[in-house]
Amino acid sequence: MKKTFLTLFILMALGMLGNAAMPILDPELRDAMSHCSDDEKIKINILMLEQSDPATLQRAALPFATKLERRAIVIESLKRQAEALQAKVLQLLREMENKGMVDDIRPLWIVNSISCKATKAAITELVQHRDIMTIYHCVPAQWIDETKTTPTSWNDGREITENLLQVNAPKAWEQGYKGQNVLIGLIDTGVRFDHADLIGRLWDGGPDYPNHGYDFANHNNNPFDELGHGTHVAGTLCGTGVAGVQTGIAPEAKIMVLKVFHNDNTGEETDWAAAMQFAVEHGADVLNMSLGRPSPNAAQRLMMRQACENTLAAGIVAGVSAGNVRQMQFLTPPPYNITTPADCPPPYLKEDQMVNAGGTSCVISVGAVNYDHTIAAFSSEGPSQWTDVAEYGDYPYTSGSMTEIGLIRPDLCAPGVQIKSLDYNTTNGYTLMDGTSMATPLVTGTIALMLSKNPDLTPAQIDEILERTAVQLTERKSNDFGSGLLDAYAAVQAVDNEGVAKNEQEASVYPNPSFGDFTVVCEGMSLLRVFSMDGKLVQSLETRNDTEQISGLTDGVYLLQLTKRNAIAQHKIVKISK
Repeated sequence: MKKTFLTLFILMALGMLGNAAMPILDPELRDAMSHCSDDEKIKINILMLEQSDPATLQRAALPFATKLERRAIVIESLKRQAEALQAKVLQLLREMENKGMVDDIRPLWIVNSISCKATKAAITELVQHRDIMTIYHCVPAQWIDETKTTPTSWNDGREITENLLQVNAPKAWEQGYKGQNVLIGLIDTGVRFDHADLIGRLWDGGPDYPNHGYDFANHNNNPFDELGHGTHVAGTLCGTGVAGVQTGIAPEAKIMVLKVFHNDNTGEETDWAAAMQFAVEHGADVLNMSLGRPSPNAAQRLMMRQACENTLAAGIVAGVSAGNVRQMQFLTPPPYNITTPADCPPPYLKEDQMVNAGGTSCVISVGAVNYDHTIAAFSSEGPSQWTDVAEYGDYPYTSGSMTEIGLIRPDLCAPGVQIKSLDYNTTNGYTLMDGTSMATPLVTGTIALMLSKNPDLTPAQIDEILERTAVQLTERKSNDFGSGLLDAYAAVQAVDNEGVAKNEQEASVYPNPSFGDFTVVCEGMSLLRVFSMDGKLVQSLETRNDTEQISGLTDGVYLLQLTKRNAIAQHKIVKISK
């Protein structure tokens, strides 16, 4: 049977990777099964055998003209992969669900995986399925420190917090960049929506998401903060200072609230991945993840790095806290002191890393310093390594080696001690907190400033600018400070916004990819022509309208040529079947 264009395109784009070994049960799951009754259901995550190759996926998206088009093709490709490769397993799970053996089935496409609750008999049957790589036990864990707050007073006049001054945020604002038109996906404990300093700074999710986001831990539409951590982080991102203290580094950005923790402060990587997937699909420009799972097993690390690599393929970068377990090295010494996903690689590899280079992901890892620029006592110490996850096997680490140096973590640092930000117990109060969680939103917010200057920056460009403009605290990139102390002003200054304004001939084309027709919008266009990729003219349309429809295309990739005032602009467009 002749393969359709769609099948060929997805195979090309995903560069599917598989493991020829039979599916295995994670040892922790085997142990859990030995201690439960026959009718008891265990929360599991099923990693499918074939996962995407993000580098191939990125290359397939490169020909498309805009970030939105590239993101769209990545999302569509990942969805198609999951739909095709999960079909048989989902059918089996639905049959088991009807027999009372399985419930709470939740497929994902940001990682090709399915979570559910299943009996021992169901798990035993699933192990035999050839499309499954690994089945592991989903165990809630504490991803953030117990919330410790110190309510604080503030001056009657307008105050700018010390952490903002330390990273030169006011000088960046003077250039006119405050995060305008940038949407930050905040994956955390939720947010207190009615704090005065967040009014107008929260995402409008429309009638489907009336409370500015979603609660993935409790699976409802109310991501309200019951712990305080997320509200404090949100204040450092976007707090406007209406109540008296300017806490936000990007006060004109907006926040998408993505709650992934229960009110007992525990969470699971399946909910975290679901939040990343939501942010990617719903238009977040950058993610903040002031969180980290300590001591995950190999299957959990595989799950989390795959999510971060696919997020990078979609063109999105994330600020991620390095962790607060430096003083626990007797339990988790380097290369395991950095929590996951901060132990995943960055979008850009600095020359210091090239002696032991490996893959990349969306993660910019952030450590914490005191106000005197010494390392915070709690800030986790790198490096990390990935040789114990067979599917990656990169960044080997041998203590004392000049070549097997592991993955240098973090990438940079920012103030994270006695940070003043929003108090979730009031609608107008402030509190002090410590942690790499508090340093991270300074980096994420700076990314928002950079994107407000040039929204077309790639994750690699963002990371390189941040690291090269940081204030050096060591001779080379180190496993304490990374490339140095964040300098928001220098980072914004280093962004080149020359030539990024759209050519007036360019059109807006949507949806792209499309299941049906394409809409082309461009003021004053006179001629539209569509060519196949081998150069044959497929359609030609003269027009005096500012909006036109392109219809009747078969599955494939085409070149759209637009003429306006004798100038020509081009777009690649993709037609796919449902």
